[in-house]
Amino acid sequence: MRDFPTRVALPVLGPCGGGPDGDQPKEKCGVFAGWGIAQPAHLAYLALFALQHRGQESAGIAVTDGQGVHRHTGMGLVSRAFSEEDLVGLEAVAGGSPLGVVAHNRYSTTGASRPENAQPFVGHFREGQVAIAHNGNLVNASALRDRLEQEGRVFYSTTDTEVLLSLVAEASHEGADDPLAAALAALRGAYSLVILHHDRVEVARDPHGWRPLVIGKMPSGGYVAASETVALDVIGADFVREVEPGEIVTLCNEGMLSRRFAAAATPMAHCVFEHVYFASPASVVFGSTVQSVRERLGERLARESPADADMVIPMPDSGRSAATGFAREARMRYSEGIIPNRYVGRTFIKPTGAERHAAVRLKLNIISEIVTGQRIVIVDDSIVRGTTTRAKMDQVRAAGAKEIHLRISCPPIRHPCYFGVDFPDRENLVAHERSVEEIRKLLGVDSLAYLSLEGLLEEVGRGPVGSEHYCTACYSGKYPIEPDPLFHKDVMSKNC
Repeated sequence: MRDFPTRVALPVLGPCGGGPDGDQPKEKCGVFAGWGIAQPAHLAYLALFALQHRGQESAGIAVTDGQGVHRHTGMGLVSRAFSEEDLVGLEAVAGGSPLGVVAHNRYSTTGASRPENAQPFVGHFREGQVAIAHNGNLVNASALRDRLEQEGRVFYSTTDTEVLLSLVAEASHEGADDPLAAALAALRGAYSLVILHHDRVEVARDPHGWRPLVIGKMPSGGYVAASETVALDVIGADFVREVEPGEIVTLCNEGMLSRRFAAAATPMAHCVFEHVYFASPASVVFGSTVQSVRERLGERLARESPADADMVIPMPDSGRSAATGFAREARMRYSEGIIPNRYVGRTFIKPTGAERHAAVRLKLNIISEIVTGQRIVIVDDSIVRGTTTRAKMDQVRAAGAKEIHLRISCPPIRHPCYFGVDFPDRENLVAHERSVEEIRKLLGVDSLAYLSLEGLLEEVGRGPVGSEHYCTACYSGKYPIEPDPLFHKDVMSKNC
C-alpha cells in the first residue's frame, strides 16, 4: 500500500447538465483510464466506443506528457467527437511515450448539453494539472458547496466534480497526509472516478459500490480501468478485478497500488439497473455476465406472468435478452417482428411530443407479415415515463396485431433515483400512484405484467453478489442513503 498525497488549488471547471426525455432511462456516463500503455489516445478511443451505450451526449480524452495535461472533447458520439487528426495530435503532445490517459462518455441530468460540459475536466494542482472524469451523483454536494461558499470558496461551475476538487484542496491546505482520501470520505452518494496526474492515474469507487469499475492489464504490462469489462475485451486487456467499494487504486510506473479511504458499506448498494438495462450484455458486472442475468429475468417473468399467445417479440434492443429467456421458458416461438432503424437519432432528444412520436415511428419498423392476426408477447426491460411506449404499442396494433401482451423484466419504477440514473421526479413516472391495470389502459395493451421485486432479486442474487447488496430504491423507495435536504436535481447540475 502506498499513498500519493495530492496538493491542489481551486480548479476552473465548466458547468455540466442536460435534460434528456423519453421512456428509456439514461445512465450517467462511462469512464476509462490507463497508465503505461502504448498509443493511449487511440486505446481510449476504442474503449469509449465499447462504452458508447453509457453516454452519447459528448466524449473526451485527456493525456499527459509527464508534465502537463492535454485534452480534446467533442459533442455527440465518439465517432463524431474525434477525428484521426485529433487522436494523432493527442499522441504527439504526449511525446509518443506510453504514459497516462483518462476518457469519458457522457449523459447529463439537468441543464444544457453544451461543449463546455464535456469531460474530462481539467483543473490546476500545485503539483501540476489534473484531469478528472466521474460516473455517478453526490447526494450531499449542495450541502458541501454551501459550506465551502460560506467559507469564501468561489465556484466556477455547478458540478459536484468541482465540489470534490475543492474538498481535496481544503484537505491539502489543512495538511492531510492523503487529501484525496480525506475528500472522498466526506462524500455521500455514487461515484466511480478516474483522475489523471502527470505521474500516475488514480481511480476510486464509493463505499456502496453503486456503479461498476474494473481493472485490466494489457499484454505489454500496463494497467487500465473502465466502467465495464466489455471495454477491456475490445482493447485486448485481461480482467484483473473490480475496484473495491471504498478503495483508491493507483496505476503508475511501479504497477498497481491500492489504499483504502473507507470500509465497504454493509450491505453494499450495487445498482440493480445495471443488470436490467444499462450495462452491455457482453460485460461481467458485479461478478455476473449481464446476458445470462437478463435471460434469467425473462425466464422468471414467463413463470410469474405467462400469456396465452402465439409468439414472443423483443422490443429492440434492450428487451432482446429477456425475450430470449421468456420464449425459452414459455416454449413459445421467438420472432424479430420489430426492427430498429439504427440511423435515426435517439427519441429522447426531440424537443416536442409530436416530434418524439414521429421519431418513434421512424425508428421502429413493424413487420406486418409477422404480427398481423397474431397474439404477441412483447418483452421490454423497463417503462419510465410511458410516453413513447404508448406510441410503440399503437404502431404494433396498427400493423395488425390481434392481441398485445406487454411483459416488463423489472418491477414498476415508482421512485426517482439520486445515484446516477435519469429517473425523473415521481410525478413524471408512469407507475407513480398508478396501478398496473391503470398503466395497461394508458398504454393500450391487452395485458401488462412486471417482474416482481422478489423475482428480480432472486435472479440477480444467483451470482457471487448476494441480493442484499443491490440497490432497489427506484422500485421500493428504500434508499440506502437519504439525499441531503439541500439536494435538488433541478438546482445542482449533476456531474454525469
